[in-house]
Amino acid sequence: MSEALAVRGLGVALGGRPVLHDVDLQLPAGGVHGLLGPNGAGKTTLFRSIMRLIPIHAGSISTPGGVGYVPQRHDVMWDFPITAQEVVLTGLTRDIGLFRRPRRAHVQSVADALARVRMTDLRSRPITEMSGGQRQRVMIARALARRPQLLLLDEPFTGLDMPTQELLTGLFRQLADEGTTLLMSTHDLTHAIVACDGLTLLNRTVVATGHPGELRSPKLWMDTFDVSEHSPLLRQVGMVHRATSLHQHPHADYEEQAC
Repeated sequence: MSEALAVRGLGVALGGRPVLHDVDLQLPAGGVHGLLGPNGAGKTTLFRSIMRLIPIHAGSISTPGGVGYVPQRHDVMWDFPITAQEVVLTGLTRDIGLFRRPRRAHVQSVADALARVRMTDLRSRPITEMSGGQRQRVMIARALARRPQLLLLDEPFTGLDMPTQELLTGLFRQLADEGTTLLMSTHDLTHAIVACDGLTLLNRTVVATGHPGELRSPKLWMDTFDVSEHSPLLRQVGMVHRATSLHQHPHADYEEQAC
């Protein structure tokens, strides 16, 4: 199986301060992969390193296909007077070239990307007049315009209502089924355990990675989030794991009692 991302021995320092060290992460083509960790764990730094937006001082990063990046919404200037389709078009600047007019293929890519996120009817609306969910869908369309094989999503659900979260979750699953690899950071542990094909626990380095069902040990979560064995976080993770297991294996509870 081909790899969409291969990070080996990655080390990153910002302002002379180590942020990431010895990070190893390989993702196969296709699937939704969750990146979990506390604030300051280096999740955004990892994304920016993969995008070559910041230098690395150790290791290597390989992304054989194109990469799309959706930053956290608070990192975007939303007061700029620009329409949805103009925002998406900026994602193709490297392909179009500075001060050149987009070709028909570029215009079609923008239209296709807006259609994927159900924003065609709002393509001419300024982003200053959009809701938070609509703005997020525009930024995802911007990343999709280049038809990336790897899509990086930094906290894509923060501040969104449930219908928008469900719409985006369905879109992410469809993209994964079509062969796109999605790496998504999130603080919603419940959603990640249920919706992701794989998880990586990160706290400046990779603590563990694997299928959600393989990451049941409380110690992994304690080491990642720096919490005690009495933390509500562990109860939340445990309940989600158990509920997921019972859904997949409805007789599991009976079998445990029988043993």
